Amino acid sequence: MRALAALALLTAVLSMDPRPAHAQEVTLSVAISMKEVVEELGRRFMAARPGVTLRYNLGSSGELQKQIEAGAPIDLFISAAPRQMDELEKKGLVLAATRRVFARNVLTVVKPADSRIDLTKPSDLLDPRVTKIVIGSPKTVPVGQYAEESLRALGLWERLQAKLVFAENVRQALDYVARGEVDAGFVYTTDAATRAKQVKEAFRPAEDTYRPILYPVAVVAGAKHPAVAQAYVDLLLSRDGQAVLARFGFLPPPAGVR
Repeated sequence: MRALAALALLTAVLSMDPRPAHAQEVTLSVAISMKEVVEELGRRFMAARPGVTLRYNLGSSGELQKQIEAGAPIDLFISAAPRQMDELEKKGLVLAATRRVFARNVLTVVKPADSRIDLTKPSDLLDPRVTKIVIGSPKTVPVGQYAEESLRALGLWERLQAKLVFAENVRQALDYVARGEVDAGFVYTTDAATRAKQVKEAFRPAEDTYRPILYPVAVVAGAKHPAVAQAYVDLLLSRDGQAVLARFGFLPPPAGVR
């Protein structure tokens, strides 16, 4: 029901603010951890293409996937994990030939900036003073899926169940930590950097405890403006696009990965 409600709201929003017939409105469904990057690149993109307007539909990759499956009018999908893109590709809902991995990220655990709890390693989350730990919902939020993988690999998943709080996306998880509503949270390093005054990194789970955090992008099947959407893919992969990604803390994709 939530996915259908979100689709109805998205469709209503996209039907507002009529433009001249020649204008091209391109809708990007974007994993919310990419918010700052796509907005900055979008400004450059639109400046170079008069008449093109980009609209951003931000959220968790799983919820964005559901909207596309429900027929939302989306031109481009950027996911924070291959899983959601894989499922859409199997259903023929994205154009496989346009799919590319363009960035990588790293998982980290953050705590409120004024926290006095000393967290330096995963087992410290068992400390009785740590009563609430936020992760994204593993059902729909990639950062939650990566967090679950890591905690399971470390033998902590079952032991921490009573402390877990589930967020709808990574930025909501970050907000919980920034407001001091939880004692710790699993987010990406790039998200932690956006709230450097409100949160501080406690530790980074070993990268061999979870799958590589890769960001794939693809043009959605049935896109109204596939050529413009493909041009945005090209921008993400370009030297300028990669420079902006690096400035926001994202890592380049592994060599040879598409």
